[in-house]
Amino acid sequence: MTTSSPAVKASVDTLVNAPVEARIANGWLHTAKFLTTAPQLQFLPPLSVPEIAFVGRSNAGKSTCINTLTQQKRLAFASKTPGRTQSINLFTLGKQGVTDAVFADLPGYGYAAVPKADKLRWQQVMANYLVTRENLRGIVLMCDPRHGMTELDEILLEVIRPRVEQGMKFLVVLTKSDKLTRSEGTKALSIAKLQAGGGEVRLFSALKKQGVDEVAQLLWSWAHPDGLATPASPAAEEKSPVTPVE
Repeated sequence: MTTSSPAVKASVDTLVNAPVEARIANGWLHTAKFLTTAPQLQFLPPLSVPEIAFVGRSNAGKSTCINTLTQQKRLAFASKTPGRTQSINLFTLGKQGVTDAVFADLPGYGYAAVPKADKLRWQQVMANYLVTRENLRGIVLMCDPRHGMTELDEILLEVIRPRVEQGMKFLVVLTKSDKLTRSEGTKALSIAKLQAGGGEVRLFSALKKQGVDEVAQLLWSWAHPDGLATPASPAAEEKSPVTPVE
């Protein structure tokens, strides 16, 4: 008999009590399934559906956040040795067997135990992905608010700034917010908004469910800018599945 983590169980238990918009978004996120893993950009399949990338420093709580949002225990894998996993993992999303978006889970960066040469190589791969991935529509940066944005986070912000200015969606998720007092949370939110450069910022706690519905609805809206593919919409059945770009 398997048991779910407290964070994932809380997500499932509260889903039925959420507003209709949150139920639609959470139901959509729960459809997430593993698609493929790519150690280099050339192994990524060219896709036509919107892609949303999750990035962040090692130990920022990225895997926990993804698993909480999708209400799945081990969809996103946290390596026992932080910083060692250096592949991009793709997950499909979509109801009724029709994929309408993809999540890209990028490896955590900045972990001290990783050799410098490996750090530099992977940072370049990440930068190239964020700059050149054609179907990339949004970026979610995970940040532990107790430590704030690091130098590597600031470098990432500079890399994506041109695309954000051109309309790329961008969100800073301040994870582990349950470890902050209310005043500390308010202060961290204000600082992050100044640093986000036009992006949105949300406090997030997998343990206490803070910000989960808000982030879920935001991600759903990024993938469905025309408001299509809700469970009641005929357009959901008419959307094309994942297809490679010619």
